Amino acid sequence: MASHRRPKQPSRTRVTVLTATAAAAVALTSQAAHADPKPTKSEVKAKVDKLYEDAEKATEKYDGAKEQQDKLKKQVDDLQDNVARGQQDLNKLRGQLGSLASAQYRSGGIDPSVQLFLSSDPDDFLDKATAQDQLSSQQADAVKKIQAKQRSLAQQRAEAQDKLKDLSSTRKKLGDKKKEVQSKLASAQKLLNSLTAAERASIAADDARANRNSSRADLGNAVPASARGGAALSAAQTQIGKPYVYGATGPASFDCSGLTSWAYAQAGVSIPRTSQAQANAGTRIYSSSALKPGDLVLFYGDLHHIGLYAGNGMVLHAPHTGANVRYEALGNMPFQFGVRI
Repeated sequence: MASHRRPKQPSRTRVTVLTATAAAAVALTSQAAHADPKPTKSEVKAKVDKLYEDAEKATEKYDGAKEQQDKLKKQVDDLQDNVARGQQDLNKLRGQLGSLASAQYRSGGIDPSVQLFLSSDPDDFLDKATAQDQLSSQQADAVKKIQAKQRSLAQQRAEAQDKLKDLSSTRKKLGDKKKEVQSKLASAQKLLNSLTAAERASIAADDARANRNSSRADLGNAVPASARGGAALSAAQTQIGKPYVYGATGPASFDCSGLTSWAYAQAGVSIPRTSQAQANAGTRIYSSSALKPGDLVLFYGDLHHIGLYAGNGMVLHAPHTGANVRYEALGNMPFQFGVRI
């Protein structure tokens, strides 16, 4: 007789394990199919360049906050010095008033008519009475001076307190901008680290080539529009090869506006610290063909980058982190306008 036993069913545990294994395999296969391909060197370079640009935007804001902090610090120091000197003057005035009061007390205490009646020398008494009137007048003047000095000191103290609050706020802003710059640079470095050693070496070689080409730049024979512009360009040319460092104003390293402000300082001209402020430091030149050596040149819509026109369509500037002060073609960046100092 044939056997009709039912086939043994797989256990529930075994079915669960098999199902989970199959699901995991499907998920892994799906992930592998949809995994993003590794970015190419050129893609990484483009992202790094964008991060450097963002870092430079933040750097100019950092520079502005640093400049404001320095100004506020000086104002606070000056106010506090004035308050200290004013307090000394006030103490001196109070001392003079005390001396006047003591003199008045020593000669007072008896009705003036009685003093005249009792005086053995009426003429002498009248002389003293006149002096006493003068003493009272001096005392009134001293009180007015003290009151005026007290009001002045109170006003200066209040102003110093307001400046201290502004200084604290500016210091916080400075710290925030510093963190933003550092974050952008760290992200750029992380991207560069994702490349192979050969790819990183290729990017470094490109930068080195740009630096070498800078030393052979053809600047033409254009003449600066002014002696100060020529002097500023000449000063900047002595810094070719110095590294870009955010917030730096030389002479060991520079950021873009640090280089231009340093160069004009060597020419005896003080211009603002940031690129946006330097944009308003002179006469604007909107045609690139009208630029002369030594003119400031502004780039990008928000004016976060600046250099010095060097002639023949070339700009001398501090480009970005990882690059040195060098010449570069004007057309490599979105030109906005020039500024003639």
